[in-house]
Amino acid sequence: MSDRLDLRRRLHEVAFRQAGYVSAAQALGVGYTYQAQKYHVDRGNWVRIDRGLFRLAEWPAAIDDGYARWTVWSDGQGVVSFQSAADVHDLGEFDLGDVHLTLPASRPATDGVVVHVADLHDGDIEDRASFRVTTAARTLFDLATTAVTQEQLTSAVGDALSAGSVTRGTLQRRMDAFGAAAALRLERALAALPQVNE
Repeated sequence: MSDRLDLRRRLHEVAFRQAGYVSAAQALGVGYTYQAQKYHVDRGNWVRIDRGLFRLAEWPAAIDDGYARWTVWSDGQGVVSFQSAADVHDLGEFDLGDVHLTLPASRPATDGVVVHVADLHDGDIEDRASFRVTTAARTLFDLATTAVTQEQLTSAVGDALSAGSVTRGTLQRRMDAFGAAAALRLERALAALPQVNE
């Protein structure tokens, strides 16, 4: 195999895990110099998405592309969370303007993403094809700490219970760890929902 084909194969291996996105640092690590990166953008082989972020031009679009993009932006450390995770899990209805990511450390603000800083436990994270997302339970706990309305939170809890992605017991056991206000909001949500066999 020629060096050029091997280089392209290695780049595609990285892009495949990230819905076609690659960072400049990843491309450099594979073997594409900054000059080569500019060449591929100029030729239309790569699309410049943002500073230091590209997408292979031939990559097909998918519904979760935005989540993969911001995961690459975060150097793979970001976990889709809060309202964005509710969207992934189909819980409730929220304004989905910016993508919400939870990171272990703060990053400079940028348009299009809301960064939350927290250390997430492995049990609170699910792997998807090209990004990671908080579990349905962790998503509900996170939402309970925000300014979403009680009605929105109750709807999201109801959707999670109906889908079987959480149980009342799971929520009741852990809600106190997220503060008294969040626990009260979750208790209100549970009280407003009919009890079913879970």
